[in-house]
Amino acid sequence: MSNKDQILANAKTTLELESKAIFDLISTLDDQFVSTVEHLSNFEGRVIITGIGKSAVIAMKIVATLNSTGTAAVFMHAADAIHGDLGIIQDKDVVICISKSGNSPEIQALIPFIKKRGNLVIAFTANPDSFLAKTADKVISTYVEKEACPNNLAPTTSTTVQLAVGDALAVCLLKLKNFNENDFAQHHPGGALGKKLYLTAGELAKKHERPSVETNSPVKIVITEITKKRLGATVVKRNNKIVGIITDGDIRRMLENHDNIGNLTAQDIMSANPITIDPEKLAFDVMTILKSKDIGQLIVEDSTGYYLGMVHILDLIKEGIE
Repeated sequence: MSNKDQILANAKTTLELESKAIFDLISTLDDQFVSTVEHLSNFEGRVIITGIGKSAVIAMKIVATLNSTGTAAVFMHAADAIHGDLGIIQDKDVVICISKSGNSPEIQALIPFIKKRGNLVIAFTANPDSFLAKTADKVISTYVEKEACPNNLAPTTSTTVQLAVGDALAVCLLKLKNFNENDFAQHHPGGALGKKLYLTAGELAKKHERPSVETNSPVKIVITEITKKRLGATVVKRNNKIVGIITDGDIRRMLENHDNIGNLTAQDIMSANPITIDPEKLAFDVMTILKSKDIGQLIVEDSTGYYLGMVHILDLIKEGIE
């Protein structure tokens, strides 16, 4: 077997083992998982997630996912907890402890202190006979048959399963709390993701001058307006109401179909009844319409029919919305 074939074979084996482990996990979900979700959806405290080694890394990711989807969560490293960080835990908090073996010295030292404080302890563990499983209030199985590591040592399949269970928990909580797009935007104000969820059509339209001509405007005026405003199009108005749009494409078709354009006006070459969007609609909605209609610009118009401007697809791409 060539080096290339061996690499691909190893990669496929890893993914097959990990995907099978997640699939096998589905049948193990039980009332313990359900009661955990129900409790976390109604309690007043925070979710403290702890672990050691690679499980600690997974714990940090689950904390990030919970925080971004409406459930307050804090990471606490198991080793640091027994050296002072135990003070992170407050009276109403719930502690999720992630450990494949459930028997690591740090976990065995930590759990009794948490239990003594009276906090609910939820175990994510692959070992139902472990110290953690036997002392936790609720146990969610993260059992795996074997690691993807050929030596069955490096946490690979086990951490994948832990992460998947954390995602399942977060999604269940999200749905129970009716956490919607507006809530998500409040937690993700930065970057392209945030812009998809809070940047509006009206805000985008403000970035440009408003290209506009009248129905009786000569073609020369139309071309000048499109060129000057640099949006590849202009609206056409009659009695201060939008009645059409003329794009670069319309200009090209006009030139192909008419030898003499001197007597043509905007009304002769416009596309009537153009698509418009409310200024409060999100940038994501703008992009959806542009793609579905295969157009490059969208007119922004409020409920009274007032023309606020135009959004070009390049505006969205520049904001990282694709």
